[in-house]
Amino acid sequence: MITEQQVLDVIKSIDYKPMTYQELEQQLEIQAASDFKELVKILNELERTGIIVQNKSHHYGLPEHMDLVRGRIQAHAKGFAFLIPEEKEHGDVYINANDMGTAMNGDIVFVKVTSRSTTGGRMEGEVVRVITRKNTRVVGVFQGLDTYGFIIPDDKRINRDIFVPKEAFGGAVEGEKVVAEIVSYPEGRAAAEGRIVEVLGHKDDPGVDILSVIRKHQLPESFPDEIMDEAQAAPDSITDAEIVEQGRRDLRNKNIVTIDGEDAKDLDDAVNVERLDNGHYRLGVHIADVGYYVKEGSKLDIEAYNRGCSVYLVDRVIPMLPHRLSNGICSLHPQVDRLTLSCEMEFDEHMKVVKHEVFTSVIKTKERMTYTNVRKILEDEDPELLERYAPLVEDFKLMRELAMQLREMRARRGAVDFDFDEAKIILDEKGRPIDIVKRERSVAEQIIEEFMLAANETVAEHFSTLQVPFLYRIHENPDQEKLQNFLAFASNFGHVIKGTGDHVHPRALQQLLQDIKGEKEETVISTMMLRSMKQAKYSADSSGHFGLAADYYSHFTSPIRRYPDLVIHRVIREVIENGGKLKPKRQDYLNSRMADIAQQSSERERVAVDAERDTDQLKKAEYMLDKVGEEFEGMISSVTSFGMFIELDNTVEGLIRLGMLTDDYYHFDDKQMILLGERTSKIYRIGDAITVRVARVNMEDHTIDFELKDMPKSNRPERADRGARPPRGDSDRKGGRGGDRGKNKAAGKAAKFGKAAKAAKASKAPTASVAPTADSGSKKPARRKRKPSTVSGQTSAVSVPNTQQPRATENTVSASTSNSEGAPKKAKGISTHAPKSSSKDNSRNFNFGSGKGGYNSPVESSKKRKGSPAPRRKKIEGPVFDPEAGNIQTSSAKADPSKTGGEVKKSRPRKRKPKPTEQKPE
Repeated sequence: MITEQQVLDVIKSIDYKPMTYQELEQQLEIQAASDFKELVKILNELERTGIIVQNKSHHYGLPEHMDLVRGRIQAHAKGFAFLIPEEKEHGDVYINANDMGTAMNGDIVFVKVTSRSTTGGRMEGEVVRVITRKNTRVVGVFQGLDTYGFIIPDDKRINRDIFVPKEAFGGAVEGEKVVAEIVSYPEGRAAAEGRIVEVLGHKDDPGVDILSVIRKHQLPESFPDEIMDEAQAAPDSITDAEIVEQGRRDLRNKNIVTIDGEDAKDLDDAVNVERLDNGHYRLGVHIADVGYYVKEGSKLDIEAYNRGCSVYLVDRVIPMLPHRLSNGICSLHPQVDRLTLSCEMEFDEHMKVVKHEVFTSVIKTKERMTYTNVRKILEDEDPELLERYAPLVEDFKLMRELAMQLREMRARRGAVDFDFDEAKIILDEKGRPIDIVKRERSVAEQIIEEFMLAANETVAEHFSTLQVPFLYRIHENPDQEKLQNFLAFASNFGHVIKGTGDHVHPRALQQLLQDIKGEKEETVISTMMLRSMKQAKYSADSSGHFGLAADYYSHFTSPIRRYPDLVIHRVIREVIENGGKLKPKRQDYLNSRMADIAQQSSERERVAVDAERDTDQLKKAEYMLDKVGEEFEGMISSVTSFGMFIELDNTVEGLIRLGMLTDDYYHFDDKQMILLGERTSKIYRIGDAITVRVARVNMEDHTIDFELKDMPKSNRPERADRGARPPRGDSDRKGGRGGDRGKNKAAGKAAKFGKAAKAAKASKAPTASVAPTADSGSKKPARRKRKPSTVSGQTSAVSVPNTQQPRATENTVSASTSNSEGAPKKAKGISTHAPKSSSKDNSRNFNFGSGKGGYNSPVESSKKRKGSPAPRRKKIEGPVFDPEAGNIQTSSAKADPSKTGGEVKKSRPRKRKPKPTEQKPE
């Protein structure tokens, strides 16, 4: 029987050239019909998984030999995307919206690089094949018409609406949040088509908002019955026979305590500290032995692998393991016996670990302590608590003493310690936010943080030395380009950092943080430093942790809520039980699995972080909903080409759009990250204190707009119902599919702007130019004139207060505004030209992607794109039904007789208008 390995050996051989399946049949000398069928199955499976590729002439080959790059699509709401390659050394590839094919955000695809910049670093490409679909379901708001409907996706990176035929409504009605299964993916002019499989409820109903986030990120709400049955089989307690049989060390007589938050239920770590006769400290960190109850390969284990980690949303926790385990036998409740894995470390006077031991144990914690009570004992010396916990007070003082010395040692070593505020959102019984409070990082939190860091480092180094398969938490060195930019940024404040753009020791960065402590520039430099760093992730290889300045680091302390911790717990216990090593077959098997587990765990962690951020942003926006018009003190947290973000004292963040700065002409300097007033030389930079007023809250996008307290009002009229998004479907076109944020959206916008204009006129208020109201009797809705926009990444950013500002995005496109005669329009407020001193090229910098390539220089390309004349790209328009032509068309596509079946009127080529000269505003 032919095997997959035999086929791969042929295809991967040095002298192989692309072959058809018939040629491969001859090469493998296949005679039997069964072998031929097996060959076809193997080829199909290898192609499905992306290991091999079949070209247009039906020849099979390896992707790398066919100039294809494999990676993950990172899409933007504007329609374009970046490919984040799986090969670490390969730069990101920019993909124009027209070259996306059927790919959507998160898909694993093959991309063909079509052009490179002159330096070879910036690349453009096109998707040639989707390997793995991430988006099989979409969550959004349903808009129903007579014969069809649309779903407006909650995920803004899905930049086209989902078309739903009448028969696939699933009982949904207008305004409800729904979950739709994608039946067909978008391609060319055709939008994606979906079938509604679940109705979550009306978008304004209590609880639907959080439920939508859960569905959007495809988080599991409950455990299947077979998983619950397996969890129910776990015992409620442990027996002495178990302890003796497993040879566990008995630590039940020690003063071991847990220290957690008041609302914590899964208590998986406990600690104790002793002073030895030689003056050294002995620290014991004891972690629940979850791996003893969750066996490898069990249904519980597979479910935990798929979930990856527990997800902590604003109003609930989605656990990795059932509560029967996480809050029961695996939770280190006080005064009950629990099985643990312990790491004991002896520290000398220099905080160096001179002796350590990792072993299986049994403990009985003395108390369930909270961060608040420990802080009150150590800092406030609360009399009541001092009396209540008298037997443990000296232990807490010793813990503080050790923790502070460990903290100082880490600082000397160069660990980068960012001290940013975190918030806790308080909800009422209906899930409405009633308050936002900052989380305290008191001495109690610092004690547990230092002890867990010490245990994680010690365990990682111990098992790396043993050279057994393991999972590590790594943090790679910063990207060279981002690091160079940060060094240049810090130099603007007079700070010189030791090192080069190729390498800076974290000690130099930590020293900088200490130097700026309490200074005006502390926040701005800390923020920019954090943004220059990469994300930490899991890996089967130990390459060190840059941020902690540690050579070895792992996650050992939370097996209840993190799958990597659970995996290494099994390895640790197995190594201990086998005398410090693994059997060769077991070693090989674990080595083959660790890389996959690390990747899965890293991906699931990112999903959890995104979901948590979404719910926080949602509830913060809801909290500010009734505070429109109120004033708050805040700080500039970010400056961009389209405005600046302001963070309030309660951590709520909102945007002041550039168009709201009406007292001067402001330009964005991307080197110093400032907005600079042209006439007044006023500067807005990260870290500046500022007083703002809440202008509006958009609950569809969960965004907040601020305005400066003392800024002169613009004469721009307020749009009616500004917080709501205009509908994207076109109800006037019978049978049309809409499906896009293009032509069909214009009708809805025109209607809203028409109402706003009428209202302003009725009140005799000055109004800006608005589009006429869409006439229900007209076949084609009226369009507003194209809005001026800004090129992200340039030194000049533009604002025209007399025009309606676009919705804030990371990257908005800008061009000079001109009237029909080609002369520049007069705009009150912000200039529409770049400063004369600017010598930069008209580069594109979208400021997202993985950072290994980005896109901030022009790309030379000989490829002519459909509907995208250089240098400006046309927005992709969605499919609409043309009643005259009798088929589906788009507003941006040219009519084609072969497609419409009718005559096409030839149009005279338009003469290009002269470029307006730059003028100073009056």
